[in-house]
Amino acid sequence: MQNVRDAGLRVIDNVEKVIVGKRTTIEQAIVALICQGHVLIEDVPGVGKTMLAKSLSKSIGCSFKRIQFTPDLLPSDVTGVSIYNQKSGDFEFRPGPVIAQIVLADEINRATPKTQSALLECMEERQVTVDGITHTMPYPFMVLATQNPIEYEGTFPLPEAQLDRFLIRINLGYPDAHQEITIMERQQLIHPIEQLGQVVDTNDLLRLQAAAKGVYLDDLIKQYIVSLVSATRTHSNVYLGASPRGSLSLFRTSQARALLQDRDYVLPDDVKALAESVLAHRLIVAPAARMREVTGRTVVNEILNAVPVPGARPRGRVGA
Repeated sequence: MQNVRDAGLRVIDNVEKVIVGKRTTIEQAIVALICQGHVLIEDVPGVGKTMLAKSLSKSIGCSFKRIQFTPDLLPSDVTGVSIYNQKSGDFEFRPGPVIAQIVLADEINRATPKTQSALLECMEERQVTVDGITHTMPYPFMVLATQNPIEYEGTFPLPEAQLDRFLIRINLGYPDAHQEITIMERQQLIHPIEQLGQVVDTNDLLRLQAAAKGVYLDDLIKQYIVSLVSATRTHSNVYLGASPRGSLSLFRTSQARALLQDRDYVLPDDVKALAESVLAHRLIVAPAARMREVTGRTVVNEILNAVPVPGARPRGRVGA
């Protein structure tokens, strides 16, 4: 297990050469990769959202494509199009930029809902259908979408169905003064992304994913996860709570985090560390609560403080 975990830590350490001082956020992105999920990066411009996606793809040796979402972007610009070949007399499929291993959907909320929905099939079913023909996405496949939480003019908020497709929502935030000086020093001669190399391969990633699924969850931890998710459905400030997909997401991500922490079992701390990133974007806050500036994060933190944390029970000694 130690060797498998080391592969995940190598990726985190490698990405940290580019993204300074954000190890927890990088770890959550790696957790999503291990769980074969997608990431929504919500933050202001200039904090390293694009660099996070690029450095992740370089670290695992995957193909990388960037899609700049704009209001005039068409679904075919994302998925691809069939073009008639006069020589062969057949239609040939020209794949769009979404058919890559790591896809950066930059400023996803600037595209129209029709174009945003072109990603739904890709993200959930890992395939794209063009002119009735289905094309399978490569392995691994991961979408990292970015959006600016401050500027709303000319944007189209992501619908709940699409938000639910993202396993985790993360924020990078501003670096502190010392970290910002380090960033300037590292980029004085050349950007660190230019010298970043591959540290794991597809086989390492497969072993990581298989190992994470084998991490043990006690029944008390499972009940704790369900209690947290159920509390989002009955909270007074929530119009619509998290679905069972939220429970499964918290279940899987907790396993992956425990693996990166060199454990073969999940602790309540793993669940608590990921609850906000996994659940907050899945909640629809009631209009009256939004007027009071209540957010999904606020609600999740209230629930974490209210729901009792289960006690420890040694593995293999149930009923002893």
